[in-house]
Amino acid sequence: MEGSASSSEASLRKLFLPSLAMASFASGPISVIAALLLIDIGNTFSISVGVAGQVNAAYSIAALVLALLTSLLSVRFSHKSLLLFGVLLMTVSAFGCFLAQDFVSLLVFYSLSGAGYAITNPMTFTLVGESIPLEKRPRAIGWIVAAGALPYVIGAPVIAVMSGFGGWRFPLLGFVLPILLMTLLTAFLGLPKASEIHGDARAHVSFKEILMNRSAVACLIGDALRSAAFVAILVYSISFFRQRFLMPVELASLVLLGGALAYALGGLSTGWLVNRIGRKLSTASTVLLSGIFTIAYVLVSSVSLSILAMLFGSWFFGMAASSANSLTLEQIPRLRGTLMSIDTAVLNIGSALGTMAGGLTLLYFGYEGMGSGLGTVGFAGAMVFFLLAKDPTKPI
Repeated sequence: MEGSASSSEASLRKLFLPSLAMASFASGPISVIAALLLIDIGNTFSISVGVAGQVNAAYSIAALVLALLTSLLSVRFSHKSLLLFGVLLMTVSAFGCFLAQDFVSLLVFYSLSGAGYAITNPMTFTLVGESIPLEKRPRAIGWIVAAGALPYVIGAPVIAVMSGFGGWRFPLLGFVLPILLMTLLTAFLGLPKASEIHGDARAHVSFKEILMNRSAVACLIGDALRSAAFVAILVYSISFFRQRFLMPVELASLVLLGGALAYALGGLSTGWLVNRIGRKLSTASTVLLSGIFTIAYVLVSSVSLSILAMLFGSWFFGMAASSANSLTLEQIPRLRGTLMSIDTAVLNIGSALGTMAGGLTLLYFGYEGMGSGLGTVGFAGAMVFFLLAKDPTKPI
């Protein structure tokens, strides 16, 4: 009997990393629906695309608020419970959006996905920090980062096909909800109970302690800057290819797919680099390289070279995401949940500011100005990581 119980526990432990990767993956498909099918959503409710796009604003606002709230909740509730609650919120969101009869209802239910993401995302990394040995954490984080990019690789074509059969609502019921329900089950079974977590998960929260830690603040600032720089590729690259090189939509969608795949592979390939040269140097170098290729893709005159530069930029942004999360996670171990929740809020702020700054520079200085400006922001982020951050896992 004891052997059988031990075998069962070992099987459940094998679900730990897959359940975290699934939670990261499950956070994305509903955003892909909004990106791909915004016109269809607008037609359903007889509103313009610009108005329909406000679901993204509601998502971002909810994510920002809940990320800050989670920084407080993470010291009062177990991180497994919070992750499950975040996935549950996204499940309610998907079902509510499927049933929504008017745009206001859709707006409210869609915002719950932002709230769920803001709870789930920091808890995935926090659980890695508490349950996986130090040398194995970078690889685990790489899998989580890669899983977060896969909705654009796997989900986009699946959602596009399913929407052809039943409109924009059908992928919610046939794709998003099953994934979320499966994530709830695997996370419930595969994640350790609060009593099984090593470390002081109930440490008294102290924003002052975080703000007084120069390296932790440097990680937050660096993350905001790299998030802003990534906007040049994530938000504006496909429009650049379509307008500058008159690329057809079908080919542009393949380029987007390639960029998402490059980002995922970049995240996966980072573990060995972190363990070889350290969290700080791997973060600073990959953020720097991502900035260089961000500038390059808007300046080269050849469409082939431009696509290649964008793919390399996506690769290094994926590497930077894994490295930066590995670095931030180790700054203040007893406040991991708090710090990673604040980091999620900071990443949303950086992305919002990058989108606004990129739009303004695009308006006045064209794509060259947009890419060069945001690429330079990436340089600044690399310098912040290199000069002000430290790797607590490395001897001084």
